[in-house]
Amino acid sequence: MPDHAQYRDGDVVNPETHHEESDVNIRALLWSAVIFIVFAGVTHLVLYFQFHAYARYFRNESSQPLTMMARPPAVPATPRLQPFPSKTILPTASTPVIDMAEMRKAENEALNKAAWIDQQKGIVRLPIDVAKQLVVQRGLPVVTEGTP
Repeated sequence: MPDHAQYRDGDVVNPETHHEESDVNIRALLWSAVIFIVFAGVTHLVLYFQFHAYARYFRNESSQPLTMMARPPAVPATPRLQPFPSKTILPTASTPVIDMAEMRKAENEALNKAAWIDQQKGIVRLPIDVAKQLVVQRGLPVVTEGTP
């Protein structure tokens, strides 16, 4: 019998290519499965004992269940939320809607009107558009290293 296989003329032959001579290493595969199962078992045992230790600790810490704990006072501490307008509150009274309108009016005035912050020190509040125009006209202020 010849050592080499007989090839036909159209066959592609690569003499460096070989087939696997052995199968999967069954012993290594079985050891990896055993190690995985032992590790999983040990992990579950540790978690089981840890859970019961914590349960015992917290059971002894408080003598009453959480549903029996003291409740906070009926009236919450200040600041309390205002009630919405109802039949008992006059329409001119301070309600959330009126307070919001007053707050927005004050914010718009602060944004759009100039005012003195500290007249003795010369600090003034300017609308952002006016402040931008002044920066464009005068340029950015120059700060030396010694001044904060």
